Amino acid sequence: MKQRVKRCFALGLASLFLFAGCQGETASENVYAEEHTVEEAAGEAMPASGAEFQVTMPEASGEVTYGENGVTIDASHTADGYVMVKCEDDSAILKVILEGPNGTKYTYDLNGQGVYETYGLSDGNGIYSVGIYQNIEGAKYAVLFSQEIEVALKDPFLPFLCPNQYVDYTAESEAVKLAGKLTAGLTDELEQVQAIYDYVIKNISYDTEKARNVKSGYLPDIDAVLAEKKGICFDYAALMTAMLRSQGVPTKLVTGYTGSSYHAWISTYSEETGWVEGVIFFDGTTWKLMDPTFASSGGSSEDIMEYIGDGKNYKEKYLY
Repeated sequence: MKQRVKRCFALGLASLFLFAGCQGETASENVYAEEHTVEEAAGEAMPASGAEFQVTMPEASGEVTYGENGVTIDASHTADGYVMVKCEDDSAILKVILEGPNGTKYTYDLNGQGVYETYGLSDGNGIYSVGIYQNIEGAKYAVLFSQEIEVALKDPFLPFLCPNQYVDYTAESEAVKLAGKLTAGLTDELEQVQAIYDYVIKNISYDTEKARNVKSGYLPDIDAVLAEKKGICFDYAALMTAMLRSQGVPTKLVTGYTGSSYHAWISTYSEETGWVEGVIFFDGTTWKLMDPTFASSGGSSEDIMEYIGDGKNYKEKYLY
């Protein structure tokens, strides 16, 4: 069954310290490897999919708001899977800490320029705590405002179908336009996944220089990655997630460990298979782990495909 999802824009919950380099780094060397307390959760229901899906953007409609000290939380569309936060103080270093009903805690930057940013509710239904913190000195922060919000999602797939800070795109993004061309005429989700996966692993190369030099807090620019045809694991995963979500295929950007290295990959959903947790490439006999970075940089060699096809080599930590 196909359906349109309106006003969906959810930020896959994230950590400020993720996503420096990817391959060949140990946890102790990698700024990914901060300690976090996260348990992933996602519901099961029929998602929107295919040609009828339309990219929509968040709306701070002002119907339900909370705030003080220059902070505003717009909770008008929690049923659509997101809250929006802004702060008027452009001189402060600000963080948002969002804790979901499963005890999940994620830390975000907040721009402090009076512009709303969107944070997703990917822990599912329940009580969320949203706190905004201001840096006072060094690593010390003081709370500006916090609010508990009860969430009942219209659709548990919303956090994995929409744009967010880490998977940032609009209907006008070049990556979205390309995804539409690659999947034109394809109505089966797995065919759409295959078309986009094949393009990404054949056309994007791993950027070892960027991996060595990227700073904490880095966020992918998917159109830049597409134009430059290179990136780090976070770029690969964000690009492919954006392309699939824009076509209505529920997709999780996943981060966690492969061996001792912190890494990013994706998982997708189809009506035929349900959530394919970390595996998506089907060679006619078995599913292979959907890790577009390793598949591309390894040239889809037999050894690489065997490695990424073994779920024991991957440990999920965060879902975005």
